[in-house]
Amino acid sequence: MVIIDLLQSSSSIFISTVIILGLLVGSFLNVVIYRLPLMMQQDWQAQCAELAGQTSNKLEPPLTLSSPRSRCPHCNHAISALENIPVISFLLLRGKCKQCKTSISKRYPLIELLSGTLSGIVAFHFGFDWSCLGALLLTWSLIALTFIDVDHQLLPDSITLPLLWFGIFFNLFDVYTSLTSSVIGAIAGYLSLWLVFHCFRLATGKEGMGYGDFKLLAALGAWIGWSFLPTIILLSSLVGATVGISLILLRQQSSDVPIPFGPYLAAAGWIALIWGDVINQAYLNWSGL
Repeated sequence: MVIIDLLQSSSSIFISTVIILGLLVGSFLNVVIYRLPLMMQQDWQAQCAELAGQTSNKLEPPLTLSSPRSRCPHCNHAISALENIPVISFLLLRGKCKQCKTSISKRYPLIELLSGTLSGIVAFHFGFDWSCLGALLLTWSLIALTFIDVDHQLLPDSITLPLLWFGIFFNLFDVYTSLTSSVIGAIAGYLSLWLVFHCFRLATGKEGMGYGDFKLLAALGAWIGWSFLPTIILLSSLVGATVGISLILLRQQSSDVPIPFGPYLAAAGWIALIWGDVINQAYLNWSGL
C-alpha cells in the first residue's frame, strides 16, 4: 500500500517507474519477437509430420519463451542475468558478446529504449489509472507485432486475438470507449480491410494484405472504438504509401516485394490511442464541420 500511495501521489516517480518497467518488458519483447515465429514454425512442422503419419526418433525439447536459456548465436555462450540488463549491459559490453566478442545487434537495445520511451509517454498521458495499465499492454503488444511483421510478414493470432478480447474487456467498464463502440469497432475494423482485400484480389488477381492485418485493425477498433478507425486507416495508408514509394524510388526494394502493413497499422493505432481526440478535433476544425 505504501508503494501504491507513493506512485499515486508523485507523477514523476510513477512515470520513472513505468519507464524502468518498459525497459524490462522491452528486453522480454526481444525474446518474443525472436522466438515466437520459431515456436510457430516448430508447431507447424509437428502438425505436418503428424498429418503425414511421420514419426521422428530425434526428440528435441520444445522451444518456449522461457526455455532454453538465451545464448549467443555464434559461440553458444549462456547469457547471464548481469549481461541481460536492458541497455546498460549492451553499453558495458560495448555491443559485443562477452565470450567471443561478436557484435550484438543494435536492435536489441533500440527495442528496449522504444518500449521504455513509449511506456513513459503512456504513463504521462493516462496517469496512475487502470487506463494506463491497459494502454501499456496494448503498447507492448504493438511493439512485438511490429517487429515480427517486419521480420516475417506475420501477425500471430496468439497476440492479435487476445488483444481484441482485452480491448472489449476493458471497455466493459468504459475505460477507453463504450462497449457498443468497442464491439462495432472490432466488427468494422475487420470487415473494412476484409472488403478491401477481396476487392483488390478481384481487380488484380493478387492478395494485397494478410488476414493478420484484418485482426489487428479489429483489435484496435475494440480498444479505442469505431470512430477512430478512419484516422487509423488514413494515417497508416499515408505512411505506408510514402515509405513504399520511397523504397522503390531509392531502388532498395522491388515493386513486386510485399511491404508489411502491420507496422503502419500499429503505429497509427498507438497514435490514435494517445492523440486521437486531438487529431479528430483538429480535422473537424479544419474542415469546418
